[in-house]
Amino acid sequence: MQSNTHRITRRGVLGAAAIATTLALGLAGCSNSSSIGGGDSSAPAASGSAGSGDAKSLVVGSANFPESVILAHIYGGALADKGYTITYKDNIGNRDAYLAALKGGEIDLVPEYAGALLTTLDGKANAKAGSAVKEAIDAKISTINAVAYDLAEAADSDSLNVTKSFATKNGLTTIADLKKLDSFTLAANPEFATRPDGIASLKSLYGLDNVKFRAINDGGGNGTLKALLANQVQVADIYSTTPSIVDNDLVTLQDPKNLFASQQILPIVAKSKASDDVETILNSVSAKLTTDDLLKLNKAVSGSAKEDPADAAAGYLKDAGL
Repeated sequence: MQSNTHRITRRGVLGAAAIATTLALGLAGCSNSSSIGGGDSSAPAASGSAGSGDAKSLVVGSANFPESVILAHIYGGALADKGYTITYKDNIGNRDAYLAALKGGEIDLVPEYAGALLTTLDGKANAKAGSAVKEAIDAKISTINAVAYDLAEAADSDSLNVTKSFATKNGLTTIADLKKLDSFTLAANPEFATRPDGIASLKSLYGLDNVKFRAINDGGGNGTLKALLANQVQVADIYSTTPSIVDNDLVTLQDPKNLFASQQILPIVAKSKASDDVETILNSVSAKLTTDDLLKLNKAVSGSAKEDPADAAAGYLKDAGL
């Protein structure tokens, strides 16, 4: 089983999107070095100084959970390999802090989650599918003096999971298939009972009037997993890159009607450091990065191996030919 610590932290980052818009944008321009108090580290430098006006020098930031740090070092490492001078600001904090740092010029690049970013940029947006979310982001991201590059296939989003035996017994491959059941119990964080993409949408979007709800406040962590494996619940909301999905051979139900907004990974870059070359390099990373890659990376870092995020990122870049 897998520790749920970084899962809860990540929900804090994504959950902050709905309430942090004003703070995120209002802080911009007034940040100082103490506002992004993550640790500094640097990739080997050819010339110049990170944070300077040099277009070949970038400061790469991350949110304060391991997956974001891994992604920051993947995108930053790809640039460093092409001769860019890269400095890292790891574990800056929640979305309000690192977007303010980006707009204020303290960092130049940060990995993001498409749906959550869009909610922050436009609280009224209702796009769900990846392409629609990206289009909406592109229309709003200039408000934080940044540009967004290509979406990766990799996504870290809510996902509904069942055990393999339960899926096989009941012929389940998609969320819609749950309608075959007389009834089932779904475990998720308490807010799933009332949030727009929760129980209400399961009923309105998929016609699931057979669902019972059990609140387990651990972000899809060990308590949720134990309840699922013990058949105390039959369906569990677990983030799609949580290693316990692979470790326990769970089946993630497909979401053809986009109950959950796309949380595909994408790098966002300050306008001052955006260029065709930077775009090409970062897009080459996104073109290869998959959800399965993130699952393996998270397991390496947060599992028993306890690999350093920067080392895991370097290993991924080497293995992927990047």
